[in-house]
Amino acid sequence: MAQIETFDNPHPGRDYVIRHVAPEFTSVCPKTGQPDYGTITVEYVAAAACIELKSLKLYFQAYRNRGVFYEDVVNRILDDLVAACGPKRMTVTGEFTPRGGIHSTVTASYPA
Repeated sequence: MAQIETFDNPHPGRDYVIRHVAPEFTSVCPKTGQPDYGTITVEYVAAAACIELKSLKLYFQAYRNRGVFYEDVVNRILDDLVAACGPKRMTVTGEFTPRGGIHSTVTASYPA
């Protein structure tokens, strides 16, 4: 898995919301082997560190050929990003394209 890099929060004394949207997220369904497509949104309030975007992009791309359920991938992303930057709070939302006529959205938050 790609390393998530961070940089020092330039305004650690102020709570402000950072939102990153990755509209081209892909992974693979572990049951069918078919590709899954979706948009991953990461919204957080930084503490001491912010997430560096190129490393975030490479991290997301590492899921391209991995078999993982929607529920698992959203929670894994949240866990990995929280471990990398130690935010005050963070929410990760995965909005996945319809499969079998069903559109799925999964949201996980820290603190839970």
